[in-house]
Amino acid sequence: MSYQVLARKYRPQKFSEVIGQEHVTRTLKNAIEQQRIAHGYIFSGHRGIGKTTVARILAMALNCRSSEQPVSEPCGVCESCTEIRAGNSVDVIEIDAATNRGIDEIRELREAARYRPARDRFKIYILDEAHQITDAAFNALLKTLEEPPGHVVFMLATTQPEDIPQTIRSRCQHFSFRAVRFEEIVGQLKDLASRENIQADDGALALLAEAGDGSMRDALSILDQAIASCGGRLTAEDVRQLIGAAPSGTLEEVMHAVAQESSENALRLVDQLITEGHSPTHFARQLVRFLRNTVVAKVAGGESSLLQISSDERQRVMRVAEQFSEEDLSRHLQIMLRTHGELGYRQEQRFHLELGLLKMVHAQRLLPIEQLLSEAGVPASVGIRPVAKPSVVPDTRPSATANRSSVVSPFAADSARKSGSKPQLSAEGFPEAGPRPSATGGSTAAVVMGAAAPAEVPHQAPAIVAESKPQAQSDRSDNLRDAVLNALSDAGHQVLVSMLESGEWQTSGNTVEIKVTASEAVIDMSLGADAKRLVIASASGILGRPMKLKVVPGGVAQAPPSNGSASISHAGGRKRAEQDPIVQRMKEKFGAEIRTIIDYREKR
Repeated sequence: MSYQVLARKYRPQKFSEVIGQEHVTRTLKNAIEQQRIAHGYIFSGHRGIGKTTVARILAMALNCRSSEQPVSEPCGVCESCTEIRAGNSVDVIEIDAATNRGIDEIRELREAARYRPARDRFKIYILDEAHQITDAAFNALLKTLEEPPGHVVFMLATTQPEDIPQTIRSRCQHFSFRAVRFEEIVGQLKDLASRENIQADDGALALLAEAGDGSMRDALSILDQAIASCGGRLTAEDVRQLIGAAPSGTLEEVMHAVAQESSENALRLVDQLITEGHSPTHFARQLVRFLRNTVVAKVAGGESSLLQISSDERQRVMRVAEQFSEEDLSRHLQIMLRTHGELGYRQEQRFHLELGLLKMVHAQRLLPIEQLLSEAGVPASVGIRPVAKPSVVPDTRPSATANRSSVVSPFAADSARKSGSKPQLSAEGFPEAGPRPSATGGSTAAVVMGAAAPAEVPHQAPAIVAESKPQAQSDRSDNLRDAVLNALSDAGHQVLVSMLESGEWQTSGNTVEIKVTASEAVIDMSLGADAKRLVIASASGILGRPMKLKVVPGGVAQAPPSNGSASISHAGGRKRAEQDPIVQRMKEKFGAEIRTIIDYREKR
């Protein structure tokens, strides 16, 4: 007799022998014992996890001749069981739906289902890869599947249940198979290796289980190949060379080079691997899995059940996790996921892999925006424009100062949570800088910004702190003009702003009248319904009563404000802003320039 591969030789013949699918086998056994046998089943899930095997075991249980009724566990020795196991049973028909997917084949199946089984209790149809059946063929099967003869049972196995029409799924019981857990695959491989008189190291079995990727059949196929390659003893190094995996410490060395920000070492390691014949795609996949495990170890600890790896691999990922923060590891994982996805359809795979590693190295130099703002001395409230009402002068009473100084920002709280320390506040009310792990094991300043304004902030810019002072009647028209023009500018009505800026503004009762130099046609074209509502809302808010708008031609062009901006009524506003220390530090650090100045002190 010719040699039989391990995946077929040790194929489960009873429900109790199926590993990793207890939720399916338990339900099917109970259904048989309770005589609640359905006429249609859908078995879906990952490849090589037992869908077709469970369908055959269920067929043997239904037609087993050891009892007058279906049994929860087939005997495996009667004629019906042996014929089903061999695949030559007359009443259990296995159909490859990938090739018999048309409407003609389904019509033949429907006609044959009308006849009673030749010998057994049930005529059973097992359709493998059922998602390959065409829509027309599924439609032809609908009526038979909904109300089949009492002696017919359909079993559909598929890896893509979403491709099966809902009309079919609603007529069947759907069982979703799970990927086999890492520990279960290792245990099964160890048991089969002992049966075959093969000595296998724990590291070798772990590599085989990891290469199986949740599929018991894949792991057994690789084990068969490893036995043929290595003989009676399997070592981790032999299996690693067989499956083309990178050496055990290479992934750790690559991440150490990233932590050291050494581009040269990272590229040298890649060159060594490719010279030895390793595939860039396979290495990128390995690095993705390694980074995933490192992130899990950083978040949940090295002993977490989420890590389905060997003990040696746990130690490696823990050593790497200690060199990075959670944010850095998440960033590296995202970079490698994108790189691995690109390698599948890009030319020059080596160059794309090297580029991905260089991105990881350079990502170490990125700093949080909160740290840059903190180093510039900018409070967290800068850049946040008030919407409903303007800012007010901070309360300088001792109680208010104490409450405000005790506020901890979300950034400081998160940093303290990860470092296990209590966030401290500086004398000005900002969170103190916390240690940030560096590539060399030292620490660099990782200052984060607080969400609350400091108790005392000297040299405030006009856009940061507003003062409460009585408004003179002569300034009301200027405030009205500034508020309306600012609102229009923010909404993108720049043409209308230019036209109204040089007009004559007057307030008469509940009407704001603006005389402009443009004609009526230009006014109608520029002043739309949205812009008109915006002007009326701004004017009503400033004057404190409902207002109407009237824009008429005939005005005389007015000189623009002395500072050249329609956003501020004070001639020295731009100069004061340019001289502010915080603004100067922002300009030096970010190369920023002042575009618009808004003084909220007069918008109360």
